[in-house]
Amino acid sequence: MGGMELTMSLKERDRLVTLRALDAGRLTQRQAAEQLGITERQVRRSLQRFRAQGDAGLVHRSRGQPSNRRLPPEFREQVLAIVRERYHDFGPTFAAEKLAEGHSLRVSSETLRKWMSEDGLWRPKPRKMTHRARRERKDCFGEMGQLDGSHHDWFEGRAPAPVLISTVDDATSRIFARFAPAETSEAVMALLRDYIASFGRPLSLYADRHSIYQVNRPATIEEQLQGVQAETQVRRALRELGIEYIPAYSPQAKGRVERSFGTLQDRLVKELRLQGISDIDSANRFLEERFLPAYNHDFARPPARTHDAHRSPDGLDLDAILSHQETRTVTNDYTISYDSTHYQIARDSVVAGLRGGKVIVERRLDGSVHVRLRDRYLTVTALPPPQPQAAAEPIDA
Repeated sequence: MGGMELTMSLKERDRLVTLRALDAGRLTQRQAAEQLGITERQVRRSLQRFRAQGDAGLVHRSRGQPSNRRLPPEFREQVLAIVRERYHDFGPTFAAEKLAEGHSLRVSSETLRKWMSEDGLWRPKPRKMTHRARRERKDCFGEMGQLDGSHHDWFEGRAPAPVLISTVDDATSRIFARFAPAETSEAVMALLRDYIASFGRPLSLYADRHSIYQVNRPATIEEQLQGVQAETQVRRALRELGIEYIPAYSPQAKGRVERSFGTLQDRLVKELRLQGISDIDSANRFLEERFLPAYNHDFARPPARTHDAHRSPDGLDLDAILSHQETRTVTNDYTISYDSTHYQIARDSVVAGLRGGKVIVERRLDGSVHVRLRDRYLTVTALPPPQPQAAAEPIDA
């Protein structure tokens, strides 16, 4: 009997004490039922088993027997064979999703985690023990976005690695992202243009102190005349859009976007592999049409307040604001020089004070060049490069 007690659960041992007292007449059936939280009929049946079988009669009769809900071994092997072939580097949760989505095989992530661990296909990552003061989320969608770029081998060597430019809404963890060849001002502005077209202008953007956002130079004369500090193209665009730039002083400060990159570097890489995608245009279409809607459906959360803090872009020329802008001086023949090309200002655009004056040259995201005198655009024509002079014919002696 002592050996049997060692295999009993705590609940079974408690029931044994009560039934022994009932059998000895120290408790009534009603008292025993109250102590055990069962009916008197169940008490009588338990007492009968106890008197007939002793302590062993109280051990659950399915102990040591396979569960009725246990999945067949053949199903386990079928699942693991597919995981080994196609999803060997997937986490259990993601692999379970893909098995249901692509193979109509439904298995819980916890069951698959156990199977993959037993098969050596999964080893949990150790958690780092860190302590940081938690910053509360913003309350509203559009109140603040965390913006960053992730340099990673997204195509797993099938093509040159792009960079993923991403913004994560602080209140909802909703992601908006695009691939680009490199992390440049133009790539960030292209993302902002698409984001604003979709949702409107956020109140602020939380980004690192990359040279895209901060400069270490004195303000130019034009900047001083405008009363602004030295700023990058992106900072100028944010100022004109009325979006506050908040610098982050550590990667941990941008916790939501940093954690999202960890998830994307796992899930998105594998999705691109499964789709056979290895170019930026196809990857961006897949992001926009399939991946991000599903990702945000699964991982985004509702904001604390339902008010949408985004503001309308109506009345703003986004193409002009989200461009690379430089100042040029108009020469006496009404030309300007920009990017190794001379541009002739059309006669009907000439106004008093233009010659020797300053104009703004905009190189827009589509590659087109526009020249602006304050708020008025000038008509310009690119001049052909000067032809080298032909060598003089030698004079016969």
